[in-house]
Amino acid sequence: MNAMRTFVSVTGLRKSYGAHRVLDGIDLTIPQGTVFSLLGPNGAGKTTTVQILSTLIKADAGEIWVAGHDLAKEPGKVRAAIGVTGQFSAVDSFLTGEENLRLMADLFHLGRTKGRRRVRELLERFDLTDAARKPAVTYSGGMRRRLDLAMTMVGTPKLIFLDEPTTGLDPRSRRTMWQIVRDLVQQDGVTIFLTTQYLEEADEEEADELADRIALLSQGRLVAEGTPEELKRMVPGGHIVVRFADPDGYRRAAGHVGATLSNDAALTVQIPDSGGVRTLKSSWSGWTRMPSTSPSCRCAPPTWTTSSSP
Repeated sequence: MNAMRTFVSVTGLRKSYGAHRVLDGIDLTIPQGTVFSLLGPNGAGKTTTVQILSTLIKADAGEIWVAGHDLAKEPGKVRAAIGVTGQFSAVDSFLTGEENLRLMADLFHLGRTKGRRRVRELLERFDLTDAARKPAVTYSGGMRRRLDLAMTMVGTPKLIFLDEPTTGLDPRSRRTMWQIVRDLVQQDGVTIFLTTQYLEEADEEEADELADRIALLSQGRLVAEGTPEELKRMVPGGHIVVRFADPDGYRRAAGHVGATLSNDAALTVQIPDSGGVRTLKSSWSGWTRMPSTSPSCRCAPPTWTTSSSP
């Protein structure tokens, strides 16, 4: 394994509980400083994968390297390089946000001065300064998730496992979480391994921008893997969302590009797509051939977003 380029390498990962095979020959390669998303329904094996890669449980078979270390032979060095934010918050509700972070700093033996400085940095970074001395029980779901991730960051991990990080969050809190993840990758060079059971998140604009690669896990096996665009081209029944820069262009285009849905407020139209570039060319030709309602009309070209509806 090339540890300089590949941060996580998994070959032939298997795990069974009695006669029930949870993971059946998983192969993964995750480059450093990227976001990898493992998607699948409940019971697919996502959490088991995270538990094995984070040294919480042992695999039955397979070779695993994390941060340049053989997980089977050097689990301690792997643990020193990773952080885990599980499905359920590890926040102590009876402590304040600041106290939760100080507790983690003490567990990492940062020392009083360094620990206090790290706590202040994380409170500010995760927008928790105003609520720092309030009991965590008073926090909203989004605030608790931010605090949970801040606690994971106390030890400055190189790889963070986020197991269903947006479960139970409203759309605004979900977008905030995605932005935090982006910042961790772009500013800190952290590698992110996240899981979710919400397959439709792979079709949302913010998730598309978030994940570098996505793997679909079903009944313990990887059934597909690729970039968001590659995966969406594999699914029939997709569509293209065209967003116009101005209302005039939107009104002129609505009846000329074969749209099945339109959104007057967002200035978007939805066009059926088979997953290739043919629809883009056809729709663009229809837009450029539209009759102008006004000789002086100058409409900005639209922007295009492809997505798929299974």
